[in-house]
Amino acid sequence: MTPPKPCTGTTSVSVALLEQGLTVAHQAFTKQAFMLADAVSDAPCFSDYRQLDVLFPNAKFVYLDRPLDKWLPSMRMLLGRMMVHLDKDNGRFHPVMKRSFNHCFDIWQVEDVADEAHLTACYQRHQQQVFNYFAGRDDFIALDISVDGSLTALMAFIGLSDAQGIHSQQSLSQLHSQPSFPKLNFPQLNMGRNVASWDEYKHPNKISANASGPDKRKFFDYRLD
Repeated sequence: MTPPKPCTGTTSVSVALLEQGLTVAHQAFTKQAFMLADAVSDAPCFSDYRQLDVLFPNAKFVYLDRPLDKWLPSMRMLLGRMMVHLDKDNGRFHPVMKRSFNHCFDIWQVEDVADEAHLTACYQRHQQQVFNYFAGRDDFIALDISVDGSLTALMAFIGLSDAQGIHSQQSLSQLHSQPSFPKLNFPQLNMGRNVASWDEYKHPNKISANASGPDKRKFFDYRLD
């Protein structure tokens, strides 16, 4: 599971994991979506990681980092497109997605959610909360997918690279120091103003965010703090 902020590479990571043979839900709004997916990214993981950690005690968590100066313009553009659909009463987005964005970005409490100072505070608060929560744990890793070799580090972390002699407990800098380090990188998707790459990408391992199961399309009954 990934508890990153939006606009940090969740689509690129999701596609890369599909290509590694995992079942992936880019977003998950039902219990069944979580049950079917090997990996879940984006909403609601970035807001619900504490609750999901309790529900899935054997899960591994990946925080996708991105420099603030690159994240801010992408996030402002994304919110400009999404806000009408995140409206509390009339927006067409799923209620779980609306709740996730409100939890992390106070979209229903502030006048200008795209204000640079507001988003900077949200960025820093979320990062600090995630790092504090997972401090000292070996089932958590932080990655910047623009760094050379970051896909290899992720594969090692989730146990897909043992045959190459890469160990999940090594940091990315340690991996880079190895002469035989294979620098695998993530595909670059959702570049510029394109925010539909996940929907356009066809793969049999994709899991629908609204997958129906024994509880139909019910979500978990936990509450956020």
